[in-house]
Amino acid sequence: MKFAASLITFVLVAQSASAHYIFKTLLAGSKSSTAAVREPKSVEPMHDITSTDVRCNVDPSPALETVAISPGEKIGFQLSNYMYHQGPVAIYLGKAPGSAAAWDGSGKNWFKIAEWGATSYNPITFSSYQKNEFTTTIPDNTPPGEYLVRIENLALHLGTGIPEIFVSCSQIKISGSGTGNPSKVSIPGYIAANDPNLTANIYGGLTSFTVPGPAVWRD
Repeated sequence: MKFAASLITFVLVAQSASAHYIFKTLLAGSKSSTAAVREPKSVEPMHDITSTDVRCNVDPSPALETVAISPGEKIGFQLSNYMYHQGPVAIYLGKAPGSAAAWDGSGKNWFKIAEWGATSYNPITFSSYQKNEFTTTIPDNTPPGEYLVRIENLALHLGTGIPEIFVSCSQIKISGSGTGNPSKVSIPGYIAANDPNLTANIYGGLTSFTVPGPAVWRD
């Protein structure tokens, strides 16, 4: 019996690890780039939403380029695998004080431009589930400049109140003459550690779900 229990535990852990992923490729306009991504060094998730690592992951490799893009064009990421964990996804822009390549993501510079939340309940299902590509568009009134574009998945499949956090950042330069002024947040600080939608047990009969973090800005 002990052997059987140990075998089941091993199989579950192995399956969970094999379902991990990174956001490996930037999709910007008509261009795909892995060189613009600050690639995480591991597919393993983070767990602490208050850590500075949630900005752009744990010691990611430096990006080698900054991709030019215009307001209204497609922006997003492709995964190294399919998303096999239930949980929300969001895309943020962070305006760099100078060059995106030199910015560590600190400061109250971030705003959300897209999110993928729950689409049905009992059992809960997220629109991100089994996708391997997430795209939106750069809001038309986004001010020009260099940015980090950041994608996150808050995987809630463990049902323990502890999320698995998957994040990647890429470097972009937005053109145009936009004058929008979205409300901005700092990362960390944008989601409280005790946010009920971050610590939710998705197997506990949820009837509503709000994607953690600020509201989406699209002006």
